[in-house]
Formats: sequence, C-alpha cells, structure tokens
Amino acid sequence: MPLARIILSALLSFTVYPLTTVAADNGYQPSAGTPWQLQLQGILNTRYDVVVYDVDLFDTPAAQIKAMQQQGRKVICYFSAGSVEDWRDDIAAIPKSAIGKPLDDWPGERWLDIRDKQVWRTMQNRIKLAAQKGCDGVDPDNVDGYQNASGFALTAQDQVKFNRFLAQCAHILELSVGLKNSLGLIPELVNDFDFAVNEQCLEYQECDALLPFIQQNKAVFHVEYQQRPNLCQYANQHQFSTLLLPLKLDGRLLQGCR
Repeated sequence: MPLARIILSALLSFTVYPLTTVAADNGYQPSAGTPWQLQLQGILNTRYDVVVYDVDLFDTPAAQIKAMQQQGRKVICYFSAGSVEDWRDDIAAIPKSAIGKPLDDWPGERWLDIRDKQVWRTMQNRIKLAAQKGCDGVDPDNVDGYQNASGFALTAQDQVKFNRFLAQCAHILELSVGLKNSLGLIPELVNDFDFAVNEQCLEYQECDALLPFIQQNKAVFHVEYQQRPNLCQYANQHQFSTLLLPLKLDGRLLQGCR
C-alpha cells in the first residue's frame, strides 16, 4: 500500500505519526518577511498590495479565493480549531461533554476538549473544506487551550498531539498550516508547521519565542492591536510580517511594517 494511503488511513483512525512522513512537497511555504493582510469580518478588501491574505474559511466563497489567486495572491483560510463558535453550521456532531468554558471577551465561543475524537473529526472536515475551496493554507486558531481556563484538564502533550494532527491533515491535502500563538510549544512544533501566526507578542514581550520560525525562513505573521513604540523596529530587524489592525479585523489597516 502506498505510504500516503497508509498515513491517511492512520489519520482517519486518529493515530498520529511524525509529521516528517507526511509533509507536502508542493504545499505553499511563505518565507520570512512575506507581506500579508488579515481580515475576518465585513466585505473583503482586496486592494492591499500583499502576497498573502488570511480570510475566514466559512465566509469567503471559493470564487473569491480563486479570484485572489488569479491576481497572484496566496490565500490562507482561518478557522477556530480549539473552540466552538455557536454560529457555525458544522458543530451539531460535537458532544456537549466536549464543550467547555467561554473564551474571555468572545461571546458565543467556548473552549473544546481537544482530546475528544469528534472534535478531531470536525476539524479534519474543516481542513478538507479548505482544500475543496482552493485555499493555499490554513490558520487554525485557539490551539493553546492547555494554557487557558478551558474547563478541561488539558496538558501540553494533549495540545502537541492535537496540533500535530492538524498539521498532518493539512499536509496530506497539500495545504500549508500555521501555528497560532501557543508560544510554549514552538520548540516541539516548529518543524511541523509552515509558518506562525501571532497576536500581541510585542505587547506581552514574548516575540523572541517566535524566532525559531524565522531561523527556518518561515513567515511569522504578526498582529498588534495597540500602537507600540518599537512596532516596525522589531519587525524589520527580525523579518516579522507585522500589522497594526483594529480588533474587529474588518479590513482596515492601521499600519504595516514592510
């Protein structure tokens, strides 16, 4: 049996193998310093002169993804992997026992028990949807539940196993995949992921934790929501792809470091 089929069978049975066996040769690999834009709400503003757009998986039609790609852009599709949003239409199969505490400041969103295999199936299907829509990569959010008051006794190794599973699913389908925040797991996962997505590392003085991605020439797509005095100084020195954006992520760009 071909190796790819063996690994896909393993994924369907939720056995996780080292990512080096499944990395896609033809997947998109954004390099350090790649210009980007992040928009998750509102009518998509495609007028920015950037290489990568990070957009909502569910709300962005396949035709719009294709149109951006025809303009020479790469499209990364965002979805939440570690939480459930009560307005999504694919969550009926997630058992109530796997739905935990609310996320701070995000009404209608709750942490998930990432050990539950139905959660795994749901997220695998979301990655399949990204491939069906033609996305170049995926941006799975909230993959740091082990560090938060999720309502579940999650460990760092629970998180590593789940995050690595997401990466494997993406690579099987020749999609690139980003590690969102989850800074404490970067030493274990930098080789598994193709880029990083980070929010507010300057505000919390933790940007240096992301440098292993830069050292491998992998993009660090970085967002701040409040102006920092050294915003572009740090970005330009370390080849971060840094944006200052409004918290609504509605298509406005307050400042870009490019």
